[in-house]
Amino acid sequence: MRVSAAIHREFSIAQIDDRLYSAFIEHMGRAIYSGIYEPGHPQADEHGFRRDVAQMVRDLNIPAIRYPGGNFVSAYNWEDGIGPKADRPVRLDLAWRSKESNQVGINEFAVWAQDLGIDMMLAVNLGSRGISDARNFMEYVNHPSGTHWSDLRRSHGVEQPYNVKMWCLGNEMDGPWQIGHKEAKEYGRLADETAKALRQLTPGAEMVVCGSSNDEMPTYPDWERGVLEECYENVDYISLHKYFGNSSRDTLNFFGKVEETGRYIQSIAGVIDFVKAKKRAKNDVHICFDEWNVWYHKREQDSKNWKSWDWPEAPALLEEDYTFEDTLFVACLLNEFIRRSDRVRIACIAQLVNVIAPIRAEAGGPAWRQSIYWPYQLASIHGRGTALRVAVDGPSYNCAVADDVDYLDVAAVEGDGIVTLFMVNRHLTEDADLRLSLTGYPGATLLDHQVIQGHDLMATNGPGREPIAPVAGRGLAVEDGMVGGALAPLSYHVVRIRV
Repeated sequence: MRVSAAIHREFSIAQIDDRLYSAFIEHMGRAIYSGIYEPGHPQADEHGFRRDVAQMVRDLNIPAIRYPGGNFVSAYNWEDGIGPKADRPVRLDLAWRSKESNQVGINEFAVWAQDLGIDMMLAVNLGSRGISDARNFMEYVNHPSGTHWSDLRRSHGVEQPYNVKMWCLGNEMDGPWQIGHKEAKEYGRLADETAKALRQLTPGAEMVVCGSSNDEMPTYPDWERGVLEECYENVDYISLHKYFGNSSRDTLNFFGKVEETGRYIQSIAGVIDFVKAKKRAKNDVHICFDEWNVWYHKREQDSKNWKSWDWPEAPALLEEDYTFEDTLFVACLLNEFIRRSDRVRIACIAQLVNVIAPIRAEAGGPAWRQSIYWPYQLASIHGRGTALRVAVDGPSYNCAVADDVDYLDVAAVEGDGIVTLFMVNRHLTEDADLRLSLTGYPGATLLDHQVIQGHDLMATNGPGREPIAPVAGRGLAVEDGMVGGALAPLSYHVVRIRV
């Protein structure tokens, strides 16, 4: 199939916020315990964190990480995770029907994040708790000294405050499954008052209010309207969550869910604009897509497991084995975030280790990079700068979730004198014969071409074997302002062009 495309230097979308490539980790399953933290493991450092896992995380160049939940946060007492470890209580986690040892709390997690150069994005419990506890948490974390909570932190060996700037006001409060679930107006009022209190403690702190848990909720998109009408002037972001699957085994329909996500973002952007106009507000609210990933391979069985088990500690939960098909989907979804970077400023892959994660680790054993690790890493490293508009003219298809889906999915970013193309040929059988013009970039030359292709759609990576990984690409050339060549069916390409 022949595909024409064009990029013009002057036709940009937005300056991408680096936090578009953030992550999420929750006290859930083995994400923390035997994920990032495993004292006694041969790779454990002096704090008990696994060096092998930390290096894989470091290689992702993650700007920020959301913590400690997730559903977990809605019944979490943050005070349980501070002070001498021997004195910390074991609690029952109602969200995932398991025991929480509290051996990792805010100070341990901060050590890990700071070592990796990752900013923390902290969530407060607005389910079972409220303003007072959120205020105390921020005082412990951010106030220098001279108060009860700040001096308590200092007594725990942390002299300097963490100065955390990003705060999530609860989690998925629209969901009936959530501990402390609330109606939109009720939650919006609580979020508004909490945001005002927290900003008195940390002026300039960024507040993320809960949007819909997914775009199939019966309250979507009226939930966003109701919440924002209560708190618009005092928040900076509204969160969106969405997980994806291909239980029907229809690959093209699975890929089409990226277009569905674009509609989701566009719809909430419209709600934001409506509320801003209605309130005559001056501030802008952006989107924080702080939970996204593929989740379906083990979802049905896991749902049965966690509802029936007898409160185990750090059980295996949501440990998806990601496929090559998932690799291509994640690459397309990251492309959509780039194309929507004028509205989506922060996005967090959910989660980071073991639980629906790009990294897996065996207790006492090896760690490995799952297939979806690579598109996430390549976008995080090379997708920073200015998002460019890409006009694509080529064959498309219709599917159950969307019509007119381009077989060739393309996003482009310019930064530091390099234009990077992220391209996925979604066609099942045909090469894409590409001719892409670069207008406004005289003397452009090919710098690098990485490709992931040639695998069975159900192929996976595992311990000691990582066949799904980028390799040097062939067959593309840049000449006289034109990128040309053949892209194999079911392939992902990252092409870097010096301009």
